[in-house]
Amino acid sequence: MGKLTAADKRKVQKPLLWIGLASIVMTFAGLTSGYVVSRSALLADNRWLIFGLPPQFLYATIIILVSSLTMILAKMALKKGQISLAGNLVLVTLFLGIAFFVIQIYGAQDMIDRGFNAVGVNTAVSWVYVIAGLHWLHLFSGLIVLLYTWYRTAIKKVHTATDHQGFSVSAIYWHFLDGLWLYLYLFLLFIR
Repeated sequence: MGKLTAADKRKVQKPLLWIGLASIVMTFAGLTSGYVVSRSALLADNRWLIFGLPPQFLYATIIILVSSLTMILAKMALKKGQISLAGNLVLVTLFLGIAFFVIQIYGAQDMIDRGFNAVGVNTAVSWVYVIAGLHWLHLFSGLIVLLYTWYRTAIKKVHTATDHQGFSVSAIYWHFLDGLWLYLYLFLLFIR
């Protein structure tokens, strides 16, 4: 069997990405379904704790939405052949992603300071940690993807405005993570 060419690799990138995203969707669909079932059962027994999410989660949500905007601008710059600008915007997106994560950690600390530890307090609290924590793991992979995308842009491995599929795949993954967090945040905010 021969070695895959660059064209062959490009053909499989997006389908593999969509398969990966579908598996992430299924994971979080299962988690949010489990949350709803658990909540229903425990509400009936008056054992479900209703508490406010940390305000840092809102701040982080705003930051992650801005990071999607910077990634859109990066892709627009790339399509115009402004590769250096695209790289700089990816770097801004990366820093916004890191800021999102740091603020999320402060949110978790806020919950701990209010006595809402990950285990032992209440099932509702544990669900928030599990859902947010699993998103943080995916976010970490997204940060690695952004770092790699920035590096490839910085060393001019993105040669033309039309040769940017890897960049596009990175952008899709980042937007997906942003949308996923928005869904999770709204879910946890309104289904308490």
